[in-house]
Amino acid sequence: MFVRLLLSVCAGLMALGLLSPAAAQDAIGTWARDSGDAHVRFGPCGPALCGTITWVKDTTRASEIGRKVFFDMKQDGPGAWKGQAFNPEDGKTYTGKMTLAGDVLTTSGCVLGGLFCKTVVWSRVK
Repeated sequence: MFVRLLLSVCAGLMALGLLSPAAAQDAIGTWARDSGDAHVRFGPCGPALCGTITWVKDTTRASEIGRKVFFDMKQDGPGAWKGQAFNPEDGKTYTGKMTLAGDVLTTSGCVLGGLFCKTVVWSRVK
């Protein structure tokens, strides 16, 4: 009886959007960039998520390891986050977005209110 009630409450919360599927599909973990040149580890930082470079293919960029490149990524709906993204290639910080679908994480950094964006696809490192 209790289990049935608990399942009903969870289903109701999901229907209201108060308990999102993103809780089950968590972005926390290590992700490989689609180009194969970097890994980023996402983890909690206060009430948000942050992403830090943990590996780079090009050893001349080894100084980037440990650099935080995603900041203050706060939940913005099921499987979606908004915050800030730092691009080590140009040294600039952009408005950042992330979306999660299974083991695929898509990030984008945008300027001019989202008029120009660069998107990167990441796969979960197992």
